[in-house]
Amino acid sequence: VQLQASGGGLVQAGGSLRVSCTASGRTFSTYYMGWFRRAPGKEREFVAAISRRGGITDYADSVKGRFTISRDNAKNTVYLQMNSLRPEDTAVYYCAAGYGGGTSQYEYDYWGQGTLVTVSS
Repeated sequence: VQLQASGGGLVQAGGSLRVSCTASGRTFSTYYMGWFRRAPGKEREFVAAISRRGGITDYADSVKGRFTISRDNAKNTVYLQMNSLRPEDTAVYYCAAGYGGGTSQYEYDYWGQGTLVTVSS
């Protein structure tokens, strides 16, 4: 499966942004989907994950209550709605697909190219 992330940009602190990730192929609904991010000078970290039908979600503590992951299997797309953004949320955001799901990047087999989110103070 190929993943294409989009929707990144520049936003002021306290603002909102939604990033999307669209998958090719007809097997999107068989994958757990996750969002990860890599901030400048830091390692890639888990942000959020969602189960195949969207009934189970998981979030990193740093974004819990501010970010929401969702998916539309009819559109082969997963979303990450980001509210109350902070400068420390500045990062390249990557979507990922895997059969196992979870919070570890090693549980995901396919990765998008990333989309840059910059939060100004």
